[in-house]
Amino acid sequence: MNSYYIWTIGCQMNKADSERLASALEQMGLQPTDAPGDADVIVLNSCVVRQSAEDKVVSMLGMVKPLKLRRPDRVVALMGCMVGPKADELKARFPYVDAFARPQQYKPILDIIGQRMGLDWEGCVGTLTPPRPSVTAYVPVIHGCDLMCTFCIIPYRRGRQVSRPVEDVRREVELLVQRGVKEVTLLGQTVDAYGLDLPEKPDLADLFQAIHNIEGLLRIRFLTSHPIFMTERIIDAIASLPKVCEHINLPVQAGDDVVLERMRRRYHSDQYRRIIETIRKKIPNVGLSTDVIVGFPGETEEQFQHTLELLEEIRFDKVHVAAYSPRPGTFAWRKIPDDIPWQEKERRLKAVEQLQERIATETNARLLGTHQEVLVEGRHKGKWQGRTRSDKLVFYSADDDQTGRLVTVRIERTSPWSLQGVLEKAPVASAT
Repeated sequence: MNSYYIWTIGCQMNKADSERLASALEQMGLQPTDAPGDADVIVLNSCVVRQSAEDKVVSMLGMVKPLKLRRPDRVVALMGCMVGPKADELKARFPYVDAFARPQQYKPILDIIGQRMGLDWEGCVGTLTPPRPSVTAYVPVIHGCDLMCTFCIIPYRRGRQVSRPVEDVRREVELLVQRGVKEVTLLGQTVDAYGLDLPEKPDLADLFQAIHNIEGLLRIRFLTSHPIFMTERIIDAIASLPKVCEHINLPVQAGDDVVLERMRRRYHSDQYRRIIETIRKKIPNVGLSTDVIVGFPGETEEQFQHTLELLEEIRFDKVHVAAYSPRPGTFAWRKIPDDIPWQEKERRLKAVEQLQERIATETNARLLGTHQEVLVEGRHKGKWQGRTRSDKLVFYSADDDQTGRLVTVRIERTSPWSLQGVLEKAPVASAT
């Protein structure tokens, strides 16, 4: 076996899982390939948080089947949130798949590859830190979730909250920086719950402090937060530590208290508003993003209007909106009838998208003529692209390689989705 192909769908945690599996495979002597038909090992890293995502996974499994039939010696594996504690049903549906692995549990995949290659993979695989990271890198710091929101399948797939020790995270960030990384994003389903399960009870602010002084690290981001864990201590750390970016993703899911209670979100809309008020008071230039579910079972038109009113009031920089789709195994799937017609869900989704497009247009227009610090991540359609500290996507032109540079860009054109500008001065820092 010489080559592997990994297909990934879903959240940043899935992307991090794929990167770690790739690191293990390369330590076993395999090299990546761009086409599944050229690979000796094909891995599909799945997501089932929405029906649309699950449908794409099933479609990919169908595409892989003839590749396996043509070459039975090829290893096909399914990993990620589609794989639960028991894989019997999946094995019956997809008998041509050789291995099924739950999130972060790479052993079933590595076992079968090790057997085919005739080697003990545990003897040759060390750290799973990606060997060739880009300018930015994801670092999982807390796995799983304890909250059991009624709509969410994640706790059933990723398990209970488990935080990594502070020193373990620090060592990984140091290694990533040695390999050229300039920005890390600390990941968790509830990243601001970090440390609650550890003996010393460190929190996310302590973790920021622990990695902040790593030489060569320019920026620190974090995803995704939950309102009940967003403490003033964490907010103060974001405000005071220069390397921590002023961007917070804080999913609200709905703007109506009855819907929030039915979702089992553990906060009311006014509590959420007060958290946002505190954040903006302490971090005036913060970029805020959120997640919203429309068409949750029982959501009336009036309750949906409460969500629109909250979005209009807070005016987020970004809103990730999805129509509710029941996830088998969740409380909502078992106990709450999915009584909102799909056409109505689509109407509500479009209403949120239209509102947010207007808000983002107005918000970004205020940045016209300003100077923005941008960390350049790469080239896209002939222009260099990167993000501001508040997570705005910026494009500009330059003749030489800008990758990894921290530059200042004067914004000359804005849209709801991105900013266009010109390079204003020499880079503040570079990748070398």
